[in-house]
Amino acid sequence: MNHASPVPGPASAPGPALVPSSVDGLIEAVLAGEHGPLPSGLVATSVFWIHHGTRLAGGDTTYLNQYVLVRLGGSFGGCAFEAGEIDPEICRDSSGIPLDRLLREAPRPLRIAALDAYLSEARPHRLAAAAGDAEPVALPTGTPEMRAKARDTAIAGLLDIQEGARVGLIGVVNPLVAAIRERGGEPLPCDFNLRATQWGDPVTDDMHAVLERAEAVVATGMTLSNGSFDTVLERCRSRGIPLIVYAQTGSAVARAFLGSGVSALSAEPFPFSQFSAEETVLYRYRTASSA
Repeated sequence: MNHASPVPGPASAPGPALVPSSVDGLIEAVLAGEHGPLPSGLVATSVFWIHHGTRLAGGDTTYLNQYVLVRLGGSFGGCAFEAGEIDPEICRDSSGIPLDRLLREAPRPLRIAALDAYLSEARPHRLAAAAGDAEPVALPTGTPEMRAKARDTAIAGLLDIQEGARVGLIGVVNPLVAAIRERGGEPLPCDFNLRATQWGDPVTDDMHAVLERAEAVVATGMTLSNGSFDTVLERCRSRGIPLIVYAQTGSAVARAFLGSGVSALSAEPFPFSQFSAEETVLYRYRTASSA
């Protein structure tokens, strides 16, 4: 069995790399060794494919999610993907493959998962918290509804908005719609797979219209998987509006853009909250402008 080569911790990693302008630019920088050891010397020990469904009590929406996960050393990288985009055979074909091959050749969700695993291993979120760069938030032991509410309240807590501010929500989760309203915001929900929220609010699939109207944007890490992250990032940069990312998908990838388009981040490494009833931790990052 192949084993991942050890990845040096933060003390032996190179100095701060330039902030990337795009996801592809970040991948190229990682391949060049600008964020740590060369990926050609590392191996993706395990690749996982997960498919699950969830319907929270009181809701009428069944969320169907697929994830691909990459294990590298002591870390996991994760990426959600659309149904049918990749199949379980990806685990057989990709486990034990050099990481640079996945970053260059794999389907986009697996590329993002491999990138997330690399950046998570180079600097785990728990070490960022120990250094004072991230705030750990414990999600309590309990039911899916309790844990989802705690998670989405923590995400909404990153919003610094005035009463009535229009908040673009790219990737709709009903408890987060409620959390934005509780903070006085007016959600502008956008999703490719939902047509209405739990309360009947219309959900558009026109991301560009939402990005034009919003005074702040909250986007899911799924934007990394479907390729829309760069568009969201650039539009928020050009308009000078806050972008908050809530990420299970690519939590360490989104972190690389803090201060360069991303204002704040809720990073939830694997195991994600829905896969456990026990206490787990997410990490909140803020830039100076969003603190």
